[in-house]
Amino acid sequence: MFQSFVYEEPNPIITVITVVTFSFLAYLGISEICGRHLQYSKFWNVNASAGSSTSSNFLQGKLSSRIGMFVLYAPACVMGFASFLMYPDGGTRFMMVKSVVTVHFLKRVLEVLFVHKYSGGMILGSALLISSSYFMFAAVMVYIQHLTLGYQEPEVDLKYIGLLIFLVGICGNFYHHYLLSKLRDSKEKGYKIPRGGLFSVVICPHYLFEIIGFVGISFISQTSFSFCCALGVALYLMGRSYVTRKWYLSKFENFPKNVKALIPFVF
Repeated sequence: MFQSFVYEEPNPIITVITVVTFSFLAYLGISEICGRHLQYSKFWNVNASAGSSTSSNFLQGKLSSRIGMFVLYAPACVMGFASFLMYPDGGTRFMMVKSVVTVHFLKRVLEVLFVHKYSGGMILGSALLISSSYFMFAAVMVYIQHLTLGYQEPEVDLKYIGLLIFLVGICGNFYHHYLLSKLRDSKEKGYKIPRGGLFSVVICPHYLFEIIGFVGISFISQTSFSFCCALGVALYLMGRSYVTRKWYLSKFENFPKNVKALIPFVF
C-alpha cells in the first residue's frame, strides 16, 4: 500500500541516505531524552565542558543566540534559492517542493532577524551540526525530487493536500513564535511560562506545527526520503519537547501539570 503514495526509489544509494537520515534524527531524539542535549535555547550550557583538544575547545565556543540561530538556517535558505537556478524546470510538483523548502527556511531566517528575542547563547558545535543537517535536508530533498522526474507519479496524489498542511504548519509555527517573542521586552533575559494559543495545552506548540509543516512537505514530495525526514523530525522534536516540559516543571512551581509536552491531552 505504501508504494501507492511514494515514487519508486531512484537507486540504492538514495535508500541508504534515507535510512541514515532517519536513524540520525531518531538518535538525536533519544539523546535528548537521555540528557545529551543539542546545546541551544534553554540547554545551551548543559553538558558544556572544557575539551582536552584544540578541536573540542573550538567546537565548545559560544555564539550569541541571534548569530547561532542565523547560522542554523541561512545555509539551507541559500540552498533553497539556489535550487531554482540549478533546476529551473521540472513541472508543478518539483516547483512546489523547491518553493516550500525555500519558504520554510526563509521564514526561519526572517524570524531570527526580526521576531525572536534572545537569552543565553549557542554552542558552536551544536550550531554547525544542526546547520549542516538542515542544509543537507534541503539539498537532498530537492535532488531526490529531481531524480524522480520522468518516473511514474504515485497512484495517490497528495501534493495539494500537502500544500494545505504545510500552510497550516508554517502559520501555526509563526504564530506561536510570535507569542513567545511577546513574553518579554528586549531588556529581559529570563524565561516565563508561555501563554496564549495552544500553550494552554502543550508547552511546545511551535514544535507541533513544525512537525505539521514537515508532514506537508513530505506529502508534496511523496518520496521515501521526505516521509522518513518528517518522521525523524517528529521523533527528535518529541524528545526535545519532553525535556523542555521537564525543564519548565523544575523551574516554575506554578507550572500547570495538565500542560503536555507536544500533543494536546496525550504527550
